[in-house]
Amino acid sequence: MKRNEIALKDFHFDPAILRDRWMVLCAGDFASGHFNAMTISWGSCGQIWNKMFFQVFVRPTRYTYAFMERYDTFTLSVFGPEYRGALSILGSESGRSGDKIAKAGLTPEASVAVAAPSFEEAEIVFECRKMYWHDIDPAHFLANDIEEHYPKKDYHRAYFGEILHISQR
Repeated sequence: MKRNEIALKDFHFDPAILRDRWMVLCAGDFASGHFNAMTISWGSCGQIWNKMFFQVFVRPTRYTYAFMERYDTFTLSVFGPEYRGALSILGSESGRSGDKIAKAGLTPEASVAVAAPSFEEAEIVFECRKMYWHDIDPAHFLANDIEEHYPKKDYHRAYFGEILHISQR
């Protein structure tokens, strides 16, 4: 099924998608076959520096982290509820030890505006180019319960990606 482009000016994001449906973050290069994906449920979307962006968080211990560091672009894909099992695989298994994307039954495909792949089965795809990153610093935690998310002290790196293209099935 063909994707339809959504103009940035017409884009409206419901943050409950991250909490309730999750998203798949994919970084790397589709043409070379060098990429990895992971499920995310933390992030934000908005405008900064007069650009629409997604902010995503990746721990340095995740295999996808190396792809985020090496490549300039990434995609975020939203799937229907029938893919919850596939997203569970992408969120719980590492791409270091095997092809978890194939195991999840997902089909990578070329994106329109970035090198990172998107997925044929996705309902919505956001194609992004990194424009800023920063590391979470526990010295700046104001709420007492934040540290509970880091028993191994593996603090996330936050990436801001300018949204270059949005498509929907």
